[in-house]
Amino acid sequence: MKKMLFIYNPNAGTGVLKPRLADVLDIFVKGGYDVTVYPTQCYHDALTKTVSYTEEYDVVVCSGGDGTLDEVVTGMSMREKQVPIGYIPAGTTNDFANSLHISKDVLEAADTAANGIPFPCDVGVFNNDYFVYIAAFGLFTDVSYETKQSMKNVLGHLAYVLEGTKRIFNIPSYHIKVTHDGETLEEDFVFGMVTNSRSVGGFKGIIGKDVVFDDGEFEVTLIKTPKNPIELNEIIASLVLKQIDSKHMYSFRSGNVKFESVEEIPWTLDGEFGGEHDEVVIQNKKQGLRIMVAPKAIERLSVKGRIAGAIEFKEEMEGLE
Repeated sequence: MKKMLFIYNPNAGTGVLKPRLADVLDIFVKGGYDVTVYPTQCYHDALTKTVSYTEEYDVVVCSGGDGTLDEVVTGMSMREKQVPIGYIPAGTTNDFANSLHISKDVLEAADTAANGIPFPCDVGVFNNDYFVYIAAFGLFTDVSYETKQSMKNVLGHLAYVLEGTKRIFNIPSYHIKVTHDGETLEEDFVFGMVTNSRSVGGFKGIIGKDVVFDDGEFEVTLIKTPKNPIELNEIIASLVLKQIDSKHMYSFRSGNVKFESVEEIPWTLDGEFGGEHDEVVIQNKKQGLRIMVAPKAIERLSVKGRIAGAIEFKEEMEGLE
C-alpha cells in the first residue's frame, strides 16, 4: 500500500477544510494510500515536519495557504530524497494553486493530490532560502504578512486592498543595482517581484499570459520610483489595465538575478516575511519541485504545451489563408 503524509494548517483561510476532512481522507484511502495526518501547531511547523520525517512516504500532501505550501516545498527541497507534493488550497488567496489549475473545491483538489500526475515545476532559491512562486520587495509587499488572519478570513482580497491603501501616501523607495544575464541596471524602485505565477495577490494577468512553470526562467517586474503624482497615476493605471508601462517599469525573464542595495530591504517570499537584505541572489532551480496536478492541466503549464499551442495557432492561421 502507498504511504502519504498529510500536513494541514487548521487555521488557514476560512477553515474550509475542517468540515470536509473526513471526505478528504476517504478520497486518499480510496486512492490506495495509508495516510498519516499531521495538523500544524505553530508557525514553521509544516517546515519542521517536512524536513524531519523519517518514514518512507510516496507523496506529501499539504493543505493551507501559500505560506503552508512554501514551508512544505522548502522542507522538501532540503531533503536528500524528495517525493511529489500534493496541494489542497485553503488560504485566502492561493495564487500558486490558481496558476496550476488546482481546483478551489476541496474534494476535487484532494482527488488531484491523490490521483493526479506529478508535474516538474521550477522552484526559486533566494540566497539560502526557497520560494515557490514569488519573491518581492517594496510597495504593498508587507501587506500579506502584516494583515491579521481574522481580517483576511472576513474580507478576503478586500483586506489586502484596505491594508494597502494605508501605504499609498508613504511610498518607500530603494536605490538598487540589478544584475542579470550579463546586463546591469541601477535605479530607484518602489517595487520589484521575481515570479513563477500567472496570479499575484489574487489578481491575474499582471505579469502576462505567456507564463510557463518548467522553463528555468522567472518573470521579473520592477517599478521605478515615480517623480511626481502624474507618474504615480500612470503607474497605477498601467497596473489596473494589466499592462507593462515601459517608461516606468522594467520587465524581463531570467534564471539568475542579483539585487544589491545600500540599505537592507525587507522581502516577502510567497506572502511570508523573507527577512531584510542588502544583497540578494535569486536562482531558478529548474524543475526542482514535483507537484501533483490534473492530467488535463499539464499541457497548459509546460514549455511543451506552449510550443504545441503556438504550432496549433500557426496552423489555424495558415488554414484561414
